[in-house]
Amino acid sequence: MPARYDEHYEDLLGLWSDLEAALSVLLTDPLHIPGFSIKLHQIDLWLQDLITQDTDAALYLMFQRASSTTVGYSASHAVVCAGLCHILAKAIKLSQAERDTLIPAALTMNISMTVLQNQLAEQRTPLSSHQVETIKQHPVESRLILERLMVQDTLWLETVQHHHNVLPPAPLAQLQPLARLVRILGTVDRYAALISPRKTRSGRSVAESLQILQQGQEHADEIKQALVDVVGLYPPGTYVQLDNGEVAVVLRHGKTANDPEIASVIDRDGSSLYPPIWHLEGRRPTIKSALARSSLSLDLDLRSMTQLGGHSYRGNAALNRVVKLPGSQSR
Repeated sequence: MPARYDEHYEDLLGLWSDLEAALSVLLTDPLHIPGFSIKLHQIDLWLQDLITQDTDAALYLMFQRASSTTVGYSASHAVVCAGLCHILAKAIKLSQAERDTLIPAALTMNISMTVLQNQLAEQRTPLSSHQVETIKQHPVESRLILERLMVQDTLWLETVQHHHNVLPPAPLAQLQPLARLVRILGTVDRYAALISPRKTRSGRSVAESLQILQQGQEHADEIKQALVDVVGLYPPGTYVQLDNGEVAVVLRHGKTANDPEIASVIDRDGSSLYPPIWHLEGRRPTIKSALARSSLSLDLDLRSMTQLGGHSYRGNAALNRVVKLPGSQSR
């Protein structure tokens, strides 16, 4: 594996971390941030560029970060939701106007409870009555904050206000714009929350999260299918159990949904593999099941995961330009 892949991937990882940090600053104290909407739009452009140039590399980053830590949960969750919404918007042929409302809504839907959301990800005790009430009121309070920030896009404001509403089942194409965006964002919000760990529970595997989404929620069928189609049951950055007893990380989508590019990182005895074993096409073990990060019995070598991230990146020249000049790509 060429060393430059690792170097470029480290730059990409740094940009992703910077993006989350910048969003965290905006969401933590939004009323004291000059030019809030402009800065949020710049974050949107960075995210679009990263995903558009190499969706698999972006997914590897998203799933690795979302499943591995509870630190900075609120901004990380918002970035994952916005990234998945961006990918879904293309898959379901959402209009550009609705897409340009959906992503800011995903980034700001929890703006009134950023500090609390970070606290809850680390909290081991039951919710207090005050916390319960804050969570209950956060969609309305988030809209009020956005209005104070001079956001004038009514669809954005209403999508944030209603993003937890459960709507009657109907095809997306038959819905009004607000109902369509609420359904997409609500489903993605729950999906992203399911895969992320808390101190009180482990994150779930992607496959299990999709199954939970489906339970008693017919309205999620269409979006769930889109998630399966574009993200997959074995997305880059997630872990799988192999039929040879090893555990592998998914690097990129393969030619078929059940045969992604993988590299074994834990051997059949539960020991870390260094260097990881990259399985070539046509010689890959069969995947038995998806695994949650929390089910792994040991901490994986960070150098190994960076090298494997470098492979998911593959030295993409266009993506490297985005890393060096974030938000600079033409629309």
